[in-house]
Amino acid sequence: MRSNQRSQLLLANGQQHQGFAFGAETVMSGEVVFNTAMTGYPESLSDPSYKGQILVLTTPMIGNYGVPEPRMINGIPEFFESEKIQISGLVITDYSPDYSHWNAWKSLDTWMKEHGIPGVYGVDTRELTKNIRDHGAVPGKIIPQGQPDVIPFHDPNDENLVDQVSIREVKTYGSGDIHIVLVDCGVKYNIIRHLLSRNTKITRVPWDYNYANLDFDGLFISNGPGNPALCLPAIEHIRISLQKDKPIFGICLGNQLMALAAGAETYKLPYGHRGHNQPVLMVGTDRAFITSQNHGFAIVEESIPADWEPMFVNLNDNTNEGIRHKTKPFFSAQFHPEASGGPTDTAFLFDDFIENIKRGIH
Repeated sequence: MRSNQRSQLLLANGQQHQGFAFGAETVMSGEVVFNTAMTGYPESLSDPSYKGQILVLTTPMIGNYGVPEPRMINGIPEFFESEKIQISGLVITDYSPDYSHWNAWKSLDTWMKEHGIPGVYGVDTRELTKNIRDHGAVPGKIIPQGQPDVIPFHDPNDENLVDQVSIREVKTYGSGDIHIVLVDCGVKYNIIRHLLSRNTKITRVPWDYNYANLDFDGLFISNGPGNPALCLPAIEHIRISLQKDKPIFGICLGNQLMALAAGAETYKLPYGHRGHNQPVLMVGTDRAFITSQNHGFAIVEESIPADWEPMFVNLNDNTNEGIRHKTKPFFSAQFHPEASGGPTDTAFLFDDFIENIKRGIH
């Protein structure tokens, strides 16, 4: 059954968007951002890169295929990007309480209640998205009717979100022939699945872990939320790694951290890139790809050092989407080649990373 309880999204600029409540009946604050993907809401809601954000989904109907069972394979949930919902709140146009899917285990409403996450449906998300595109991402609050508005507007970019989503202790996965150190800045679990499918053993370490004395074949720097400039220990450890020759691959926040370690600069985008339909061009070729993205910061391309070069560029706004070293086996992508549920056009980058490692081993 749909709820008749009223709720609202209140923006820091004074705008109000009225709707109906679902999920947890609690007040929650965060940065309001939008995602244009038409599928994959269980993956998006459990993506650590959305930590501290109120997510607006533009596709009209949400909830119609429920939420899958959290079965564990290789030590991680089979169908989610982390063990819990990471967003602060959800705003949609239409909520479907009647779900039907071969993999459905419970409703979206039930899942959100279990994790204490509020939602609002009945909002014109297209109008809201256009407003964010015109004026930029803005702090907001979800306030269900009858709940006291006792929390202030909160901008999560002022705090180190990576420290909130990274693991605290080292974990290992797999028993393959290639040893990868994975720096967990809020890793999406499909990254681990991709690496494990390529005959690897993974040592997953906290974002600020000093891995310099570990014996490994390649370094992977994961995605994550928030401002990369706040991750100073990770940047310093990467800077030391760049002085060596072991292959490095960074995704999303990992792209920004590698750039900062190399000496480049980053800046905050007005409303970020979030969705499954972002076109990018591989620099120096005529190869274009449709990519999944979720980030609010980007590299200042003019600040890229002389021994590095752009690898990808966004065809919508010409922002940088990845860099590579001109002589060493270091490269990164701002988008998500591991995207679940898709597109998978750029999954070959994992193969390129593994091939770089094999060349170094042999």
